[in-house]
Amino acid sequence: MEIKKEKDYNRFTFGIGTIGRDMLYTLISMYFIFYLTDVIKIPTNDLWWITAVILCARVFDAFSDPVMGLVVDNTKTRFGKFKPWILFGTIASGIVTILLFTNFNLQGGKFVVLFGFLYLLWGLTFTTNDISYWSMLPTLSLDQKKREKIGSFAKICANIGLFFVVAGIVPITGILGNNSGSLQRGYFYFAIMIVIIMWLGQSVTLLFVREPHNVVESKSHTSLREMVNIIFKNDQLLYTAISMSLFMIGYVTTTSFGIYFFKYAYGDENMYSIFAVILGVAQISALAAFPIFSKRFKRKALYTFAMIVIFLGYILFFFAPTNTMIFIGIAGMLIFIGQAFIQLLMLMFLADTVDYGHLKFKKRNDSITFSLQPFINKIGAAVANAIVGAIVIISGIKAAAASNTTVVPQSGLLIMKIAMLIFPLICIFISYMLYRTRYKIDEETHKHILDQLEDMGELK
Repeated sequence: MEIKKEKDYNRFTFGIGTIGRDMLYTLISMYFIFYLTDVIKIPTNDLWWITAVILCARVFDAFSDPVMGLVVDNTKTRFGKFKPWILFGTIASGIVTILLFTNFNLQGGKFVVLFGFLYLLWGLTFTTNDISYWSMLPTLSLDQKKREKIGSFAKICANIGLFFVVAGIVPITGILGNNSGSLQRGYFYFAIMIVIIMWLGQSVTLLFVREPHNVVESKSHTSLREMVNIIFKNDQLLYTAISMSLFMIGYVTTTSFGIYFFKYAYGDENMYSIFAVILGVAQISALAAFPIFSKRFKRKALYTFAMIVIFLGYILFFFAPTNTMIFIGIAGMLIFIGQAFIQLLMLMFLADTVDYGHLKFKKRNDSITFSLQPFINKIGAAVANAIVGAIVIISGIKAAAASNTTVVPQSGLLIMKIAMLIFPLICIFISYMLYRTRYKIDEETHKHILDQLEDMGELK
């Protein structure tokens, strides 16, 4: 079929919107546990409760994502169905983020209850933005290659945001903390800065992204029962979701241990920021190069190549000596270059299952389909945070932090390395095997799907 020309500036105005979003998500998903254990230093008993609260809140929030996708798909306003929820989620999640880093001078049960309420509220408000933002992507183009260009630029922007936080959190919070009188205040002002950046970036998306409207809009609402069918009877969506979940559980578990590794295993917390900058440049460069590789190779070949690179990185990292950055740096670059390809390919797989589901159910549900992306990310973060919270206590890291030392027993460091590297590698391997054996939408199949939709009068 012949695809209408989409406005190329959508690639930039859509992508810019995610810089601050991913700063915010990274701050909460990767560093909030560290903030609790090493900045405000909550007692061990409270940390066990907090770990349980985070896991339960994440799981609850994840399972509410498809419901939010249903709400977005059924929204009809003169501003479209995506932008109203993008706006609400942006404002609300920013406010709750600031509250999470506010010092309320509470301890024990009162602190746990307030934290649990705010953490659950943060997840729900960020969800409204996350689902509506990413589910807009398939509507911006029906062409696979153009989707890859839009998606790759968006992921470049997302990774700029991610690595700004990863590289900047230690030095920036340190400077802000020194100037304001405490590290806790440093994190508080850092959170405010990130929220402002998110609001500015999302304003660009809200004001300047234009949807080409290639798809005939459905006049009927999607019911709750139809939502369940869309998720569980779209076999390609289901296999993609399970594969992505396993990959994210592994990857986020590894990255969540990063700051602990450099502080307690490598012995120099300041090297974490330098390491992050190197990895950030490598990953963003890989995302920028992806469209070049996608012109020459099929997606399945790219996916396999990326997985091989990741496996090599994990194995090298596990056996790398901790008295030099050379091997650790090479291993990190391999993992993050491979992950760059995987994250973009998985986003494209998810976008293609929208078209597959459109053909299968004779109805298009972008938001319900893309609601599985935040679901996957939250399940990954929930499991990762639970593992990190438990391992920090079991390995002796929490005891070291409480006594203001960085000395952890070798047995404790080995436990951390197994949780950080071996467990994730197993998850990622299972993820790859599931994709290779169950995912069937290649380039030719997708073209055939679009041709059928056009013949049915579902595309303009």
